[in-house]
Amino acid sequence: MPSRPAPPREPAPQRIALLTFPGIRAFDISVITEVWGTDRTDRGAPAFDLHRVAADPAPVPVRGGLTLTPDRTLSWLTDLTGTDLIVVPGLDDHLTPAPQPVLEALREAHARGITVAALCGGAFTLAQAGLLDGRRAITHWNLVDLLRTHHPRVTVEPDALFIEDDNIWTAAGTAAGIDLCLHLVRTTHGSEAAATIARSMVTAPFRSGTQAQFIERPTPRADRDADALAAVREYALRHLDEPLTVTDLAARADMSARSFARHFTAATGTTPLRWLLDQRIAAAQKLLERTDLPMPEVARRAGFGSEVTMRQHFASRLATSPRAYRASFTGGSSPIAR
Repeated sequence: MPSRPAPPREPAPQRIALLTFPGIRAFDISVITEVWGTDRTDRGAPAFDLHRVAADPAPVPVRGGLTLTPDRTLSWLTDLTGTDLIVVPGLDDHLTPAPQPVLEALREAHARGITVAALCGGAFTLAQAGLLDGRRAITHWNLVDLLRTHHPRVTVEPDALFIEDDNIWTAAGTAAGIDLCLHLVRTTHGSEAAATIARSMVTAPFRSGTQAQFIERPTPRADRDADALAAVREYALRHLDEPLTVTDLAARADMSARSFARHFTAATGTTPLRWLLDQRIAAAQKLLERTDLPMPEVARRAGFGSEVTMRQHFASRLATSPRAYRASFTGGSSPIAR
């Protein structure tokens, strides 16, 4: 009697290292733990294996009378069977020197090809390790000059919410750390997994724009038009399959196209066309992950008009093709080649 084929094996959970040392921010610890340390497999989210990593097993003091107890030491970062992703929290004092063993472990882990991500002022820790020398990085807009002054070899970008350079990710302040964590889930597990986690956290799964929209400035005009712009964005999301133009959207807001574009950019940090393209790409990603619709139909429903146009935008924005993106969710590889 022929034997039954073995059932497919579940992929091993992604292994995440929360790097800890005195001076890290409690908020960022909470964000990392909320994204990767909460079991949401009953809602269809992937399983994660999150560990708190430090130079030694002693409890790490955190501001506010808190302590964090490590459950792994630095050797886990560079072990071939250890971590897949290292996440570095921000700092209470942005010039806090990290322990030398931590910096050495970060350098070795990156040299081995492990993805490294820093939230907010965590960019200063990566800069101390020399990992940002000659590379692009971002931090909170209020810390940009400080990072440039103390680490002049870093190419500091002033506006992005998060960026990547050579498998090193950095994020702007506070909420942008959530954006980056969800993006890292999205690149490995897909937009639906990120959306599931975001819904649980009651936050947006994806925010377009830059942190320029949050820099202190008077905003009475943006406030006045916020409701109209929100209504237009909601309309656009319901009609992505239609050939929307800036003129169409401006008419719904009862504005001229030029005035609409100016107010839209002030409110969101991105142009109407860029925002609309972001939403079309996100819609196509979801269809590619969750359906077996043919490519022309995916392109039509996402509003690209043709498969060729969709393929061009995937290549320029995601460095992959729609077919490769879909295949990554049946073959288990990462959907985005950077």
